Amino acid sequence: MSRVAVIGGGITGLSAAFRLKKLGIETTLFESADRVGGVIHSVREGGYLVEEGPNTIMETSPVIGEMIAELGLEEKKRYSNPAADKKFIIKNGKPVEVPSSPISVMFSSFFSKSAKMRLMRESFVRRGDKEDESLADFVRRRLGQEFLDYAINPVVGGIYAGDPEELSVKEAFPKVYELEQKYGSLIQGQIRGAKDRRKSGEVSRQNAPKLSFDEGVQVLPDAMAEYLGDVIRLNREVEQIRFSDGRWYISSAVHSFDAVILALPAFRIAELNIGGAGDMDLSALKTIEYPPVASVALGFRREDVAHPLNGFGALVPAVERRNTLGTIFTSSLFENRAPEGHVTLTTYVGGTRQAELAGKSHEELCEFTWKDLRDLYGISGEPVYQHTKSHKRAIPQYNVGYGVYRNLMKDAESRLPGLCIAGHCRDGISLGDSIDSGDSAARKMDAYFRANET
Repeated sequence: MSRVAVIGGGITGLSAAFRLKKLGIETTLFESADRVGGVIHSVREGGYLVEEGPNTIMETSPVIGEMIAELGLEEKKRYSNPAADKKFIIKNGKPVEVPSSPISVMFSSFFSKSAKMRLMRESFVRRGDKEDESLADFVRRRLGQEFLDYAINPVVGGIYAGDPEELSVKEAFPKVYELEQKYGSLIQGQIRGAKDRRKSGEVSRQNAPKLSFDEGVQVLPDAMAEYLGDVIRLNREVEQIRFSDGRWYISSAVHSFDAVILALPAFRIAELNIGGAGDMDLSALKTIEYPPVASVALGFRREDVAHPLNGFGALVPAVERRNTLGTIFTSSLFENRAPEGHVTLTTYVGGTRQAELAGKSHEELCEFTWKDLRDLYGISGEPVYQHTKSHKRAIPQYNVGYGVYRNLMKDAESRLPGLCIAGHCRDGISLGDSIDSGDSAARKMDAYFRANET
């Protein structure tokens, strides 16, 4: 029987190991920490349920629903409250509802008349001629500065905690890039591309259902861990992997493997000593930027918050000059996230915009976050619950030139038989992307073994 080593016990590694076991392939998962799940961690305290990592899973592909069903989690699955579909962006110091479509933009007061006129001309803007263009340049070229400042900049802050002047549209937002390449227009691509998405079973991120579980996102990795059982090896740091005579040797294992899946952050892959036939130096991956991000969950009495909190949350553009990137209205999204008569707001701080703030103490994070929330949402009372979590290296930035890293990982796989690199440094940064990436890596291993049998 073929044997695979999965290195990394975050959601990518768990998804890969889960699928491998389902396929009947002998698997061992190595995790350096004392628990699996990586940044996914749900905390229940005094009637509050907060997430230290991702708050939701976007159901962008059929794989996610299939995996949840296979794990028997259907009864625990919770979709977000349909009434919380509204999204807000802070403009002139107030949360303003964001138009949900190009047509609604034209009837909204959110953008100026000149911005609307620019949007009407978008279909006539020619394709760009740069091989790798920054997202900011792309948006300025097609939509103008106002859309960059009050639509794209806050969205980038919410997704990547990044800077649109640095992020590559091709690498960080490939679907947007493809719309221009295939249809010549973002608006035309949204309309004509809907049919293609229906055929493939994919759902656009804008329309993808958002889900969690009765006790938070951590229910998913916990269920995976229970299914995998003794496949998992905790507290097992892998420092070296070596390929020799068609076999893989892992520093933390007593036996060899036929293949290896690296489900690690880029900076951890860079630290690995990969030796043997076809030596491969992946140390350049350490230069991928991972800015720090802190999450700050604050609970308030419902009567102390003037805003109705009738949406998903609000994002903060850089031009508004606040100390926060955005806030999720956590208790509006899902039930049982706060005690009766209370609400929970989860706010994100840091990123490339203000990296130094993410490293502040618990007290400092809570203090300046509360001040921002007080101003923006009309909060009259102090928080009655506080929980913070800082991630020193949070989200990989798919900046201009990121293709060099992709090529490096692809080259490593081609030179080292049985090697597969998966995860957020390769296949997208969302939780759904990581699940897809792990599942896909497992299926590639299955195909690899079948091809070598013939």
